[in-house]
Amino acid sequence: MADSMSSLQASLAAVGGLTVVAVLVYNYWTSRKNAPRQAEPQTEPTGFDTASRLDPDKAIEPVLTDDFASLPQPDKKPQLDALIDVISLIDVEQPVSGDAALAALPATRRVGTKPFHVEGASQPNGPWEPLQTGKRYAAFQAGVQLANRVGALNDIEFSEFVVKTQAFADAVGGTANFSDMLEEVARARELDQFASAHDAQLSVTLCASAAAWSLGYIQQHAARLGFVAGVIPGRMVLPALQAGLPPVLSLTFDTQVAMADDPALSAIREFTLSLDVPQIAREDRPFERLREIARMLAQDMDGVITDGDGQILGDAALDQIAGDLRLLYDALDARELSAGSPQARRLFS
Repeated sequence: MADSMSSLQASLAAVGGLTVVAVLVYNYWTSRKNAPRQAEPQTEPTGFDTASRLDPDKAIEPVLTDDFASLPQPDKKPQLDALIDVISLIDVEQPVSGDAALAALPATRRVGTKPFHVEGASQPNGPWEPLQTGKRYAAFQAGVQLANRVGALNDIEFSEFVVKTQAFADAVGGTANFSDMLEEVARARELDQFASAHDAQLSVTLCASAAAWSLGYIQQHAARLGFVAGVIPGRMVLPALQAGLPPVLSLTFDTQVAMADDPALSAIREFTLSLDVPQIAREDRPFERLREIARMLAQDMDGVITDGDGQILGDAALDQIAGDLRLLYDALDARELSAGSPQARRLFS
């Protein structure tokens, strides 16, 4: 009997040991399965070369380097435009140095919530340019933007514009000419109504199908398509080829994860790709690029493309968005506020 009990106890002990091992193995397997996916060891530089997986017409910009001087620079054109600004001409009796004009500018270059600019012309009927030292100006013009995403220019802002412009004119010995406030405020409201009806900021959300992603995993896959770190934690951007222009696309995820002590241990289950439509030229095909990048990331990272509410976006829904965008682009073109133009970038800001 004692021998039988010893055998039974030994068997139970063995079974118990196997059970413990099985539980440990299962827990290890489960933890590995549910752990955030980590970035792979780097085997090739990220940037334009790896982005060649895209069609040539959809090529992604290269990663920015420290050699910013090698990038094309935007033309230094006058800021003010009668299409979106109230403009006041300032006549002067004799030329004014650029240094004196710059010293006469107000401390802040805003009127309420609207940008305020002053430009000069070397000849009475010459081209306008931003004020510069070492120049002499025979005329000036001051302007305030009629509308932006905050709203339309109002009576109080127009009055502040008059005060700031008059102060500048007095400082340079000039005479300012102002348009009618009621007419300009009405024009501001009409422009604001148009802008509100034709503004669009599109985004799609990529959700993990199974295991969550680590921060490094997301950054590595995005970098392979040309994205670089943004100024704000939790944001990456696809830079424009021309320095000084807005990024083509942005990729955002949980800011708290980006600021965590050890981001590799944090699990991210979704991130968002966004496009600010009026800021990017139609010719750059930004929505087509967003769509293709989202498809590639979803494929490579085992994710799905959704509308942010968890509804999967299929080709039919994305085709409908593309069709709506064509109509929006046409309306902006007809108003001479083409997407990506300096006027559109200022108005939709």
